Amino acid sequence: MNNVSLVGRITKDPELRTIASGSVTTTITVAINRRFANQAGEREADFIPVVIWNKQAENVVKYCKKGSQVGVTGRIQTRNYDAQDGTKRYVTEVIAETVSFLSSKNENSGFSSNAEQNYNNGDDNQIETTDITEDPFKNFGSEVVLSDDDLPF
Repeated sequence: MNNVSLVGRITKDPELRTIASGSVTTTITVAINRRFANQAGEREADFIPVVIWNKQAENVVKYCKKGSQVGVTGRIQTRNYDAQDGTKRYVTEVIAETVSFLSSKNENSGFSSNAEQNYNNGDDNQIETTDITEDPFKNFGSEVVLSDDDLPF
């Protein structure tokens, strides 16, 4: 099984590239802090290259920037090529299957959902709130009574 999940921050603004076949791609580097400090007491980070394709690449370029926090799931892939000096080079990278945007709207300039856009079109001082002392499920319906025989497990 080849499956990887990462959560970290993008190290530079993503750029969209179009390859010969017409597909679009972007490569980002995700900085991930290690859970422990080194002997000097400093926290270190790993910098993982991630390749993103097609519509997902377009969305990352459109909605993310340097410092944006992302969650990536995908697979690890190793490839090699011959460098200009004649040496063989190996590259290990993550091929993204999904990318989740984890930064807040304020951290990602330009990103906002339709609900946020509609909300911000009105007066910002008129924020609708919900009283948390009131039971949000009081008008939800009647109580459902189940016996152990009704459960499938």
